[in-house]
Amino acid sequence: MGVIINLIIMIVLVGFLYSLQKKYVSFTKRVFTALALGVLFGVVLQIVYGRGSQVISDSNSWFYIISGGYVRLLKMIVTPLVMVSIISAIINIKDGKTFGKIGGSVVGLLIGTTAVSALIGVGSSLLFKLSAVGMSVGEREASRGEIMVNKLSNLDTSMAQKLVETIPTNPFAAMTGSGDNATISVVIFSAFIGISVLGIAKKHPESVETARKFVNSAHDIVMRMVTLILRLTPYGIMALMVKVVSTSNTAEILNLINFVLASYVALAAVLLMHLMLVTFAGLNPGIYLKKIFPVLAFAFTSRTSAGTIPLNIQTQVKKLGISEGVANISASFGASIGQNGCAGIYPAMLAVMIAPTVGIDPTNPMFILKVVLIVALSSFGVAGVGGGATFAALIVLSALNLPVALVGLLISIEPLIDMGRTAVNVSGAMTAGTLTSKFIGDFDSEIYENPEIELEESIKEI
Repeated sequence: MGVIINLIIMIVLVGFLYSLQKKYVSFTKRVFTALALGVLFGVVLQIVYGRGSQVISDSNSWFYIISGGYVRLLKMIVTPLVMVSIISAIINIKDGKTFGKIGGSVVGLLIGTTAVSALIGVGSSLLFKLSAVGMSVGEREASRGEIMVNKLSNLDTSMAQKLVETIPTNPFAAMTGSGDNATISVVIFSAFIGISVLGIAKKHPESVETARKFVNSAHDIVMRMVTLILRLTPYGIMALMVKVVSTSNTAEILNLINFVLASYVALAAVLLMHLMLVTFAGLNPGIYLKKIFPVLAFAFTSRTSAGTIPLNIQTQVKKLGISEGVANISASFGASIGQNGCAGIYPAMLAVMIAPTVGIDPTNPMFILKVVLIVALSSFGVAGVGGGATFAALIVLSALNLPVALVGLLISIEPLIDMGRTAVNVSGAMTAGTLTSKFIGDFDSEIYENPEIELEESIKEI
């Protein structure tokens, strides 16, 4: 009976959000409303049924039709969106050098901000005096630690090998999303197609024109698909938030509250860094934060950087005034390279926390420098889905000769921290796109400064 009541409540909430859409309430306001409704409903479920209740579990399995369906739709469109957008961007700019500037700028910014994020993570850990010395290990933590050790045994931490593996030996396999480097592999393959088309422009102009018409038509169709999917964002966010809140273990969070607080202080500091960079670029940070908030909210609730790519790209193009080429490259690269939260903050914090267990002074400047450099260099190919931070931590900790099994100590609060990390990852990608667009002089200030432009309204033009 409880499950049926909960389903009725969810249907009513979905109907309410739909009524806001029919009344043309702004996209941002509907996202805020969906977030609040999700939190409220999740809290009510915990109070009424208690955490771990079978009723909550069964209810969430039905709510998953909305949340899981939305995330899967987004992931479904990622590969075709990345492919047609990057190919279209290259063959339409008619200048391979410009593509090189965009790619170099985006990658440089992602790696640079990840290095600074690592330093911020170190500082936050030292400020909160985090240490794994004396922490008790339960059955779950010990089991997770063993899994970490087993993963490490199958992991090649060679930087050269990681770089080489981003080049797809089978691009069609990469298109299926298999492997940690799938997204960036698709980007590389798509870039080769675009550059190849430009390379035959003089000898085979008719072929180039045919290719251009085909790619542009495919791009229009894919963008229409993106439009249809993004209109479901408020519903997806609400259902995702209900699950997060209704299944949170308050007791376990309180046991590791120091690490949670240190993590979110670091994440807030990195987000502030992004806003400062935008300010230095001559842009209003308040406008920037308001326009990217729906993207960060979805990243926060879904815990997937890769799944956020469609919403990321559309927001950059339609709300921030960034060109499609820059937006696609920054969003795609940002899902696999230089993730400020997962590949920057988290591994650095763990390194500082675990170092004392093997007699290393985490305040030693040389140790800190080593951590920052290793984090920056190893931040290639981090999976853009939940769990990518663990992959990054394994690489960094093993490179520092620190025990990886202690990562299992944080298993109970991993989802809570991962939400914030994912939002910061996406923020870093969007910041890289914004700064790059300003750098190459391909930025529409009128779109950026227009407070009336809403994502959903602007994409109706597609």
